[in-house]
Amino acid sequence: MRGEDTAVQIRMPFSMPHDILGVRFALNVAIATVIVWYVLGHIADTNPIWSIASMIASSDPQVTEAARMFRSRIINVLVGAAVGLAFLLIGGPAEWTLPFALAVTVLLSSYVVHIQTMWRQAPITAAIVIAGSLEAHSRVGGIEHGLHKVAEVIFGCLVGLIVAWAMSRLWPIRVPADLKGP
Repeated sequence: MRGEDTAVQIRMPFSMPHDILGVRFALNVAIATVIVWYVLGHIADTNPIWSIASMIASSDPQVTEAARMFRSRIINVLVGAAVGLAFLLIGGPAEWTLPFALAVTVLLSSYVVHIQTMWRQAPITAAIVIAGSLEAHSRVGGIEHGLHKVAEVIFGCLVGLIVAWAMSRLWPIRVPADLKGP
């Protein structure tokens, strides 16, 4: 080198707006986790892990996408809960009900509901509802446990949506057209 000032260019593997969305998503998840953990762990005295997982799965830094994920998840949760409860009422806490309930739930979610986003949530919810009865060896205990878990899932989704909305008001981010999608 001849004593010239040489500038080093560092190429970032991401664009700034995408990076900001990641930061915003991280903040959304952190804030919503604190809310869910405190409410369910301290006030409701229950393990909040299902609610936190649901909150993360239905969250997004863009409130319109968060609302779409919330809607899709809630509909599929309700389908799964309804099928799981129906199988519990008809077959009771029997292991044979699980594979049939899951198959029926997948078929309903795929061919009747037609909301592919979060369509795996329907059989997951049915499994949660039926597993509660298998664990408790009781139809009533299983229904109670299943509905409790479904309520936790819905609560987590709701907290995720509310935090996304609040953050979009407190910290609006313009999303470039190339990141918005179709």
